[in-house]
Amino acid sequence: MLILAPITTRHHASNVTGAVVMAVRFLGIDPETGKEGSPTVWVDDESRDILIQGWDADRELVAAVLDAGHGEHHANTIPEGESVVRIPARLVPVLRRACDAAERP
Repeated sequence: MLILAPITTRHHASNVTGAVVMAVRFLGIDPETGKEGSPTVWVDDESRDILIQGWDADRELVAAVLDAGHGEHHANTIPEGESVVRIPARLVPVLRRACDAAERP
């Protein structure tokens, strides 16, 4: 069973001066990975970006992604500051909720 947060659960990150710099809403977590380090999904209420915590890709997965390519007219690289993240298929319902939440003002 997936753990889904109520759609109204919001947390505000603050900088050292106490000013709110981003509003992030928790949407769900993978219940099968224990108490720590679980794949998790949030949405940034201001930018509408979907934020994902997942497992780091191993060399084999990165190689497979590079073999699959990045589409026509796009460099086939994973640049500095970006990474491939694996999330379990069982989180698809949470990702759907995240997409819906990101589209709503």
